[in-house]
Amino acid sequence: MIGTMDFDRALFLAELDAQPWASYSHAYGSAEDVPGFLRALAGDDDAAAEEAQSELYGSILHQGSVYEASAKAVPFLARIAAAGIRTPNVLLLIGGMAEGGADPGGRAPEESDEVACRRAVAEQLPLLLASVGHQDRTVRQAAVWAVGVTGAAAAGPAAPVLHDRAAVESDPLVRAELLAAMAKLDPEGTAPAATGALGSDSPPELRIAAVLACVDSGLPWTRALHEAVLALLPLDPLVADRFDLSRNEPLHHLTLTLLERNTEADLEAVLTLLDAALRSDDPEARVEAVWAATTACELSRGAPARLAPALISVAVDDGPDDVSGALSALGRLGASGAPAADALAVRATGEGDAADQALEALVAVDPVRAAPLLARDPERRPRALGAACGGPAGSLPVVPYDPELLVGVRRLLATTESGTTTSFRLAALLTAWGRDAATAVPELLAALPAHPRLLPEVLVAVCPPEQRAEVAEALRARAGTGPLDDRIEAARALHELTGDHGLLLPLLAERLSGSAGGGGGSDERIREAATAAAAVGPPAAPLVPALRAALNAPGSDRNNPQMDDDIAVAVALHRITGDAAEAVPLLAGVLGDSEALWRRWTLIRAARAAAGLGPAARPLVPVLKELLTDPEQVPSAVTALRAIAPDELDTGRAAGLLLDAAEAGTAPFEAVDALVALGVDALSEVHRARFAALGERDLRVVRFGLDGTIEAADERLRARVRAAVRRG
Repeated sequence: MIGTMDFDRALFLAELDAQPWASYSHAYGSAEDVPGFLRALAGDDDAAAEEAQSELYGSILHQGSVYEASAKAVPFLARIAAAGIRTPNVLLLIGGMAEGGADPGGRAPEESDEVACRRAVAEQLPLLLASVGHQDRTVRQAAVWAVGVTGAAAAGPAAPVLHDRAAVESDPLVRAELLAAMAKLDPEGTAPAATGALGSDSPPELRIAAVLACVDSGLPWTRALHEAVLALLPLDPLVADRFDLSRNEPLHHLTLTLLERNTEADLEAVLTLLDAALRSDDPEARVEAVWAATTACELSRGAPARLAPALISVAVDDGPDDVSGALSALGRLGASGAPAADALAVRATGEGDAADQALEALVAVDPVRAAPLLARDPERRPRALGAACGGPAGSLPVVPYDPELLVGVRRLLATTESGTTTSFRLAALLTAWGRDAATAVPELLAALPAHPRLLPEVLVAVCPPEQRAEVAEALRARAGTGPLDDRIEAARALHELTGDHGLLLPLLAERLSGSAGGGGGSDERIREAATAAAAVGPPAAPLVPALRAALNAPGSDRNNPQMDDDIAVAVALHRITGDAAEAVPLLAGVLGDSEALWRRWTLIRAARAAAGLGPAARPLVPVLKELLTDPEQVPSAVTALRAIAPDELDTGRAAGLLLDAAEAGTAPFEAVDALVALGVDALSEVHRARFAALGERDLRVVRFGLDGTIEAADERLRARVRAAVRRG
């Protein structure tokens, strides 16, 4: 390790300036600013250096991603670190580059910025290894962490150095970092050291590192590991000064790792551990345990029932302050939280946010009981009202029709402002209740002028036959006045309610004539107008010229919104004319796009549109088959092929691909629907067993979604699979 006196600053700056930085790229485009940052980082002005470091993290290591300029910067960073200039911080930045270079991102390795960056860091391994024995503890710790994340290229030369250093290292944090790095680079060889460090004679920082190393190395969970974790709780303070951010919440990390092993033994191990941690006398330990238990309920179908008693106990002990977060966690228990209903109901009758939070949890565990409590004062229970009406966007209302709650909703309609979250939630709840909410029609009609885009569809959903004429007249009046978007929405609802399209067609013509299109534009209103025209069908024939004019120019470079426009227009032209001749090439242009990055939903829409064409879309078979290589596209592609050319569909292969997509959680609902459409009784014995397992396995099939929606969505999917298996 050379010192600052050996740093030839003039040579460093000359070589820095000789690089064509403007031709390199980083997160914000041209990397022409990078040499200035490196110059400041190597300079004497501490404030400027700190700012430069922040800028480098934002540009060449942006949220963990690396770029062309990242690899080019590594040698200069290494020279700064080797000179003893802000060495710990610079080593951490170099290590972050290696960590960010772990994923080639699907490109050929020799073309990958990620691979180039990791290679550049590996070339600096002599510097990193030399720093492992530095006299400064912070330098040693940073160097060890950086070596550990450098990857396979470092394993051979680094392992002996790390093992030798571990034999003489006395600092607990550095020892922990050494064990973690060795576990990454040589898990099998590190296992004896990890298990040997589990004893109570090891420093706590090293002991928790040993637990994590054992689990990350794939070793079986043992009683010794269980006892070590419970003895060390709370765990977060023990890793607070470590550099591994992916394990900075050890109990949470252990929960994830053990559950994802997907074995009965590991499931039992983690649920036993969490149950014990939830019952800890230490408040900080209970906070960690509640967070880990919440994640367990999100991943494991068996976790809610198993952890419910302990979580309920924590929530009760917390009192109204909910210091551990257990009250919120009860909402993840679903029906397993029913034993908490009495306590939640009592707390929900109180005042303030605590009462609202309790009622929110009650909505999740016992929505029938929650409804009349919410009806008393929905205005002052925004969290509970949100949960009842569906909570996060994309989730469904969970509270069944309740006449008392409907009274409260009707009262809210009169005072809710347009475009607010509450207005959308009330609309979702009323729509879900349908005709049961018919008594709200007067309030809906009164609120229609204030919510002209939102309430027409709600009126259609709740309108009873005896009020159809009154509602139709109100919609007809709204379709004749106000902004065009509002008038179209009222006219669409009128058409849906009565079949009358007399007002809708001229409005759609006006919209299409005034929207972008015809070669380069994109306008969501085109999609809305095309979708409305498709719903009218053949009577919308006068709109055909305007729809054709709204298409993007042939051969143009279309972005996703433009493709979505063209898909909607293709569907409309087919529905109106009954001729697929125009729609097929339009959809082919989307489905056959070779630059389909980030186009999952656009391609799914195109495949669904193709399915609607039926056999007339047979020319699309080759491009649809190409989509079978992408798990996200498999369900829509299989459905389209089945509708268009069932003779071209290998049912056995399709079933296998659909099961792969469902089991991986890639597109579970779509995959299950496609499997049901194929016919469960037509599946092979192996495929039937895999399909049935989707409904019975512990690991949730639905793995992705907005926070708080995954568990309920997975339960709906599970019920769908079980019902299909019974019928099949």
